[in-house]
Amino acid sequence: MFWWVKLLIGLGIAALVIIIVALIVKAYNKLVDGREKVKNGWSQIDVQLRRRFDLIPNLVETVKGYAAHEKETLENVTMWRSRVSAATTTEEAIDANNGLSGALGRLLVTMEKYPDLKANQNFMSLQKELSDIENKISFARQFYNDTVQKFNVLVKRFPSNIIASIFGFKEEKFFEVDNTIRENVPQVKF
Repeated sequence: MFWWVKLLIGLGIAALVIIIVALIVKAYNKLVDGREKVKNGWSQIDVQLRRRFDLIPNLVETVKGYAAHEKETLENVTMWRSRVSAATTTEEAIDANNGLSGALGRLLVTMEKYPDLKANQNFMSLQKELSDIENKISFARQFYNDTVQKFNVLVKRFPSNIIASIFGFKEEKFFEVDNTIRENVPQVKF
């Protein structure tokens, strides 16, 4: 065999190795990018959840003066707020915030019974701010879930699934509404 044939074969093998390495690097970088986007999406949710978390004591204190006998509802909100602050994982935070959302919904429906409270400027301001925060949380959840979906597809799709398994990339959990919240939608009755 001629020396130039051996050289061409060697160069072909080297080129193939370089292409394979480049594809592995590209897949790895896409997975890292996806994971970072998921983290960013969660941090956006976390910012809004923190704003809601900080607003709740003011809302509860305002309501206490008008609805002292709604103690159970107020304690439920406070209990879920504590669980939110104690959450250490994304899953715990999602579960605790789902519970808090349900408790806040019940609190706001309960407040419909108190016309004086609904007319209170401080309560109205807090309620509007809470509503704005809930809208922002909703948009942040949608962005987060879209990002998680794209990342999870990347983790499952060939050939990036091979790279994901080698480097320990795992699917992320969606931020879903708990079934108990869906089933126990607060009802406003006049």
